[in-house]
Amino acid sequence: MRPWALGHGKGWMRTRRGSWTWVRAALMACAACSGGEDEPRSASPILLDAPADEAAEAPLAPVALPADAPTVAFLSDSIGAGLHLAGDQAFPAVLQRLLAAEGLPFRLVNASESGRTTSGGVTALPWTLRSDPDVLVIALGGNDGLRGIDLAEIEQNLRRLIEGARGAGVRVLLLGMRIPANYGDYAKAFDALYPALAAEYGVAFVPFYMDGVAGVVDQNQDDGLHPTPAGQERLAQNVAPALRGLLEELGGARTR
Repeated sequence: MRPWALGHGKGWMRTRRGSWTWVRAALMACAACSGGEDEPRSASPILLDAPADEAAEAPLAPVALPADAPTVAFLSDSIGAGLHLAGDQAFPAVLQRLLAAEGLPFRLVNASESGRTTSGGVTALPWTLRSDPDVLVIALGGNDGLRGIDLAEIEQNLRRLIEGARGAGVRVLLLGMRIPANYGDYAKAFDALYPALAAEYGVAFVPFYMDGVAGVVDQNQDDGLHPTPAGQERLAQNVAPALRGLLEELGGARTR
């Protein structure tokens, strides 16, 4: 199965002037690009999850890895999978190249899939852990938030992901999510969930990994929702400091 990974389910929010442009696009496209575990695909879907023309470009040369390179697994949705792009344009692959150039190479397992929710992440976790990762990057919840899934369920699923990874001896990097303010009190509670869990479990954390990309027209494709290659580069830059710290910790632990 090709591990593609924010495809969105059915949003219920009414947009208004000043709302994030990517949410407007999500509400128009959600029925076509859901792909989630709890809703079947349309019998005649619009092919929003087909790779764009640039995916036909020659792939970049693989990163040279030493035998003892740590493994980093990414559990994400369509953002992490680089929807409409070539696999090596998605931010996990960009991160691999960026940190390898700094002398911190890692073996990449991109277990992302379009439309995935936190519930789907829990289902995918055992398979993902079979790759024996040293670090698990959790970038899930955007689909849940846009669907208005109960916050207690989202929290429970994120706890299962964090505890499942740590129980297997895997370091966790949690990427924070936000949803538009016009989701009201739900948005405030959703946004506060990620830093609270990161503090409680003491895991590495990026407060809002889509900063500078979400809602920025020239950082997103025509759907207003999925990052362009430049947007994916920005995501990699946002995540790099936290992942760099974990890889440096791993390197230090191996030399003791």
